[in-house]
Amino acid sequence: MAEALAEVLDDFGRATLAGLSQPRKTVAARYFYDDRGSRLFEEITRLPEYYPTRTETALLQQHSAAIARLAGHGRPVVEFGAGSAAKTPILLRATEASVYVPIDISGEFLLESMEDLVKAVPGLRVMPVTGDFTKPLRLPPLEGPLTGFFPGSTIGNFDHRSALTLLRQFRDMLGEGSHLVIGIDTRKDPRLLEAAYDDEAGVTAAFNLNLLERINRELSGTIPVEAFEHRAIWHDGLGRIEMHLLATRAVSFRVAGRVFSMEAGETIHTENSYKYTPEEARLMARASGWEPLSCWSDDDHRFGVHVWAAMPDVMQP
Repeated sequence: MAEALAEVLDDFGRATLAGLSQPRKTVAARYFYDDRGSRLFEEITRLPEYYPTRTETALLQQHSAAIARLAGHGRPVVEFGAGSAAKTPILLRATEASVYVPIDISGEFLLESMEDLVKAVPGLRVMPVTGDFTKPLRLPPLEGPLTGFFPGSTIGNFDHRSALTLLRQFRDMLGEGSHLVIGIDTRKDPRLLEAAYDDEAGVTAAFNLNLLERINRELSGTIPVEAFEHRAIWHDGLGRIEMHLLATRAVSFRVAGRVFSMEAGETIHTENSYKYTPEEARLMARASGWEPLSCWSDDDHRFGVHVWAAMPDVMQP
């Protein structure tokens, strides 16, 4: 586990330096999730403005039997980006899974979460994997076929090309005969979206700013965190919410020995969250080697839970 964590931190450093060196500075959203970032995100999911978690949880509870019939009973369940695994017991109980493989980049937070999950699902065999699920990972020995679980609309954090690459990778990792239960956020009123990503209590702002604190702590950074503000913007043409860290004044700082400067009003782009119509979601599935089987949505069509089956003989991109 120590070796895996060191590899993640090395990648964090390389990616951060590369992103800050771009004309339009960026840091990938996957690096939000150090231990504090993971805890802040769990707090976000409980906010009144943040509809995705409670809507997806309700859909999983309401349709658990139908989801399990399509996803398969008794299969090992592999969750990509497990976090607190708060919604996972619903799927595990419905599918009567005996083995659960949670994958998460924050190893300490993952292990703490698994203590609660084992209590919630007695008799479950848990085989945690600490690592970055956006890269090829070796799963522990499992008897297939497998069921993948990718809740929370995390797929929205990837641009369209990267999303297809990731979903193909999941298909290859899970193998022939596998299924994927995936949560996908839908296009809706931009005011609802912007409120969900810029809550009144300021928790999302703290989550975004924590990325700068992580850079300072882990990469010998000198970023003046107080000189940045959180921004959430809906981009209608691209169908996505963008999160930025905006410099309120001109700043100069070091990261891992490199010097960077920003003018007032310049931003670090930290996250995209793409929203999909049902038809766009079906097209994304088929383009990445999955066959859509069914989808469930709430009455207001704010969120969708989908079950996909791995297509045989997927052509590589």
